[in-house]
Amino acid sequence: MVLPFLRKRSKIIEIVAARDIVFALAQSGVCAAFSRETNQRICFLNVTADEVIRSLFYNKNNDSLITVSVYASDNFSSLKCRSTRIEYIRRGQPDAGFALFESESLKWPGFVEFDDVNGKVLTYSAQDSIYKVFDLKNYTMLYSISDRNVQEIKISPGIMLLIFTKVGGHVPLKILSIEDGTVLKSFSHLLHRNKKVDFIEQFNEKLLVKQENENLQILDVRNAELTEVSKNEFMTPSAFIFLYENQLFLTFRNRTVAVWNFRGELVTSFEDHLLWHPDCNTNNIYITSDQDLIISYCKADSDDPLSEGNGSYFLKFVSPLCVHTMNLFDTPRVTGSINISNILTGKCLAKIRASNSFPVEEQCSCSDKCGCSSKTQSNASRIRSRVAEALEDITALFYDEERNEIYTGNRYGLVHVWSN
Repeated sequence: MVLPFLRKRSKIIEIVAARDIVFALAQSGVCAAFSRETNQRICFLNVTADEVIRSLFYNKNNDSLITVSVYASDNFSSLKCRSTRIEYIRRGQPDAGFALFESESLKWPGFVEFDDVNGKVLTYSAQDSIYKVFDLKNYTMLYSISDRNVQEIKISPGIMLLIFTKVGGHVPLKILSIEDGTVLKSFSHLLHRNKKVDFIEQFNEKLLVKQENENLQILDVRNAELTEVSKNEFMTPSAFIFLYENQLFLTFRNRTVAVWNFRGELVTSFEDHLLWHPDCNTNNIYITSDQDLIISYCKADSDDPLSEGNGSYFLKFVSPLCVHTMNLFDTPRVTGSINISNILTGKCLAKIRASNSFPVEEQCSCSDKCGCSSKTQSNASRIRSRVAEALEDITALFYDEERNEIYTGNRYGLVHVWSN
């Protein structure tokens, strides 16, 4: 099978690793599986020539990869999901998978959302305004929600928050058990009239509400206790990440990251973690399972004394997974760095950057008695050049906690491995 999207290489937008396989998804919709044992490509996940893969999800419940795709045959109008066991992919049999949610019409603005925390899948069929919840273990449907007034659903550990259409100066809300859809609480939250709602988020018993140019409100739905944080202290972020283990949440705004608690207090400001991309993309950020470290692609500070040898146990060499190579240019590159920081203290623990000193063990092979260092210098230069190349325009990042390796993809369609 010939994939027409391979004619032009495009940037990597998502990386997922499962066991000894690395999956890299390009913006063109091509997804490739690579073996970390051989660093060779195993197969493409696209099983038809017109398939454009949009996102990936590793289902640890049954050791399978779920792909979400659109197809040229229906004008790329509907999302289609497929589950493929990792063992089949390892054998080079991506077509051995099976379709999921075939009964659902997932045309835009329909969607599918995978909830790893609760082990659930949420789908939305826009044409009939029905939400459905499936079990992530066996994909059986658990229950459905049919209400055209539901504007949005937020998922939190054990519960779902249903946000309804505004009525006058308030917004009706319902909290449901995510296991069976039982309504646990129905209430309304008073809003400022004629003010845009920036966000409504739910985290366990805490409801976060922020309106344009207004204070952040943190409501405890158990006892209606309300905490307000000044709009000058808490400005609307572009993205959230809730840290369920630590009862904290991360905010991203203008390249900066901050950690807050649910009393509205700033817990952590990072000393050296200025993100490279102005618009937060979680595919460029990794939070460890213990939720104690954040790994991101950041702006590099050439004057920073932190070196590869100071706590950076991640990088010794870089090797490309992609079978292609990229042309080297003589013009100077503007490269970023991969920063590893402690979430609770904000300290930068390690940094991978082009100016680091990399060990080179190769020696000149002119003769046993030759003392020249030309080959060593050449190898050192080559390695630094490859490191600079790999740190240029990183567009996706993933940390494999089992192998202690970082995988990055860039705008040239290359994937690199950073390991001990």
